[in-house]
Amino acid sequence: MLAVGIVTEVFGPRGPRAPAFEFALCTDRPGPVPTDLGVPLAIAHGLDRIADADLVIALPWAGFRTPPAPPVLEALAAAHARGALVAAHCVGTFALASAGLLDGRRATTHWRFAGLLAERHPDITVEADALYVDEGRIATGAGAAAGFDLCLHLLRREHGAATANTIAREMVLPSHRDGGQAQYLAAPVPENCQDERLAEVLAWARAHLHEPLPVAELARRALMSKRSFARRFTAATGTTPHAWLRGLRLSSAEELLETTDLPVEEIARRVGYGSAAVLREQFVRRRGVPPRSYRQAFTNTP
Repeated sequence: MLAVGIVTEVFGPRGPRAPAFEFALCTDRPGPVPTDLGVPLAIAHGLDRIADADLVIALPWAGFRTPPAPPVLEALAAAHARGALVAAHCVGTFALASAGLLDGRRATTHWRFAGLLAERHPDITVEADALYVDEGRIATGAGAAAGFDLCLHLLRREHGAATANTIAREMVLPSHRDGGQAQYLAAPVPENCQDERLAEVLAWARAHLHEPLPVAELARRALMSKRSFARRFTAATGTTPHAWLRGLRLSSAEELLETTDLPVEEIARRVGYGSAAVLREQFVRRRGVPPRSYRQAFTNTP
């Protein structure tokens, strides 16, 4: 039910500020479908609903150790063959693996079952620590709430950072999380007072993104030593202060490139990079294209 809730929340009907997706749940046997909460879902659509879908997401299911019925595997393979984007998260990845769509590719799943996926499908390079793996027209995500990470990544990739950020804000979620699944295996729980203090510092950093924001300044505002701040920051976010700031700067730059006609030099200044050259270097390294090419792809603006 969590997986159903995730995809419905991201791609289901919402206000005019986000794209209107045509969303449907389907199954090989329409009708009441049992769930892990004991409450059945009434699914009206059969596998024919996949035939013209642009995105097909295979959801986790309790019997994942047994391959899905042949019609399901055939429908997934046919969707991929005609050019649809096919994705899965958690143990839904096993469905794509059974359909042969992950052979020779990288993939991820819930960390608890990564070893089983690698054992059963040795042709797959299993990245057990990844929150999601993007292989072009095939994408896989980690377990449970990491389905949000996968769906928001697909939104960001296909519709831009502004759309992903808008929907993430409505769900009160970060549009992008750095770090991998390892942070959730045995991560210490920060004390509430330090959590609140850290949240205040992160909010201040977002509002002052145009400034250098050295870790020493963030630690001072959190009333911690640099070492304690770095340790608490990693425990709470799963990444380092430097990596978090870099991701925030790049995400903000993406949104400005998509939604404004500001010169790249001004965008670089607003997100805290010393020059357009530094922004370009970071953008190419982390996003694979220079800022102007990114702008053209999403806005057709020279």
